[in-house]
Amino acid sequence: MAKKVKTEYICTDCGARFPRWTGKCGECQAWNTLEERLVQNHKNTLVAAQEWQHADPVDLLRLEDISYQEQDRLPTGLGELDRALGGGMVPGSLILLGGEPGIGKSTLLLQSAYYMAERLNHSVIYVSGEESAQQIKSRAQRLGFTHSEHFRLLAETEMQTILALLEQEKPQVVIFDSIQSVYDGRLANAPGSISQVKNTCNLVMKLAKQKGISAWIIGHVNKDGDIAGPKVLEHMVDTVLYFEGERYRSFRLLRTIKNRFGATHEVGVFDMTGVGLEEVSNPSSLFLAEYDGESSGSAIVPTLEGTRPLLVEIQALTYSSYANFPKRSANGVSYQRLNQIVAVLEKRVGLNFSKFDVLVNVVSGIGIEEPAADLGMAMALVSSFRNVALNPHTLYMGEIGLGGEIRSINQIERRLSEGFKLGFKRAVVPERSLPLKESFAGMEIIGVKNMIQALKTIPAEKTTTETAL
Repeated sequence: MAKKVKTEYICTDCGARFPRWTGKCGECQAWNTLEERLVQNHKNTLVAAQEWQHADPVDLLRLEDISYQEQDRLPTGLGELDRALGGGMVPGSLILLGGEPGIGKSTLLLQSAYYMAERLNHSVIYVSGEESAQQIKSRAQRLGFTHSEHFRLLAETEMQTILALLEQEKPQVVIFDSIQSVYDGRLANAPGSISQVKNTCNLVMKLAKQKGISAWIIGHVNKDGDIAGPKVLEHMVDTVLYFEGERYRSFRLLRTIKNRFGATHEVGVFDMTGVGLEEVSNPSSLFLAEYDGESSGSAIVPTLEGTRPLLVEIQALTYSSYANFPKRSANGVSYQRLNQIVAVLEKRVGLNFSKFDVLVNVVSGIGIEEPAADLGMAMALVSSFRNVALNPHTLYMGEIGLGGEIRSINQIERRLSEGFKLGFKRAVVPERSLPLKESFAGMEIIGVKNMIQALKTIPAEKTTTETAL
């Protein structure tokens, strides 16, 4: 009787294994990607293990035996981009830039490439897999770029052709626009597939490390907000940057999600104009350009993006609800955080929001994740509830606990310094964060332990008698 051969089915895209054939892979959801392969028996596994035991020996290294010299970073020509990278590009690093279509990724790197080539004399090659050379030329003319001896363009998608050219030219910087458009002809998968994206990124990484080339790859973002393709792409690269912004606003935020050579969660700010992206050296003044402080429900909060303090305006609106379930809407802040603060105000302060709809919005579309904005959000809610405008020269910062206490926050001096430069004269801060390590002459610092003490800083006069504490 013939011995039965065991087989399994392996997805050629993601490598998932299945005991039987199906039309679609259960992991990556790709169709017709399963291939039948033999299952290795226990004997083969033992033979393979014995072969590993006879492999060539390797040497272990001590830290003191490793020669290392700090390398000078390459400036990108854009100060805000250098800030996000931690001071510039490290030679041999692989950087991933992600963002939604049309947000300005190609414009940002084209500007940086031209500045590096024209002003800094860096050798730059821009590999365009999605646009023709004529389209790149048209965008460059709109940006005011004429010619540069050190900037060269390559409109090609076949990876082996690109690598051969790069090894010959040996540029200091190479830009791939985008990683989903280039492909390795040795693979049968279509460009943009999971196998192609992983393979091409691995080839670019090897080139960057071996030749000391600073490599940029642009990655598209899918509907869930992640880099299109396998998530492992973010683990392969050295730095991950996200380019963000609202469709109907001109400013853009460049966030650092991962950085092996610097701090994470740094942010660069740009303004999209008719002649390209312009750096915003003082983003707080941009975010507060339309703030007048005359209306109720508005509070200024100093938030931190990485090591950079930003002053943003939080607006709140409460109005009578005629529905059985009052509406809660949060834009720029966590919806769960809003519900938590409303619950604290009801339980610890005595405000009744059960018959009011509550809307909270962070002006300029910036998102706030840190809990240090809790106090500013709560003060904006109370200001709208009582219809009393807050002091327009006051900053509010602090985390609110479920007991109504105001908890300490980090880097309070950095936040106060940003407000002091913009002319704010007063700040309500957690008492637990005092005393300060720095002094701010002319700025009144008010420490509060809980929400009851914080509400006493609101002006006493009221403009309406509809509600009261």
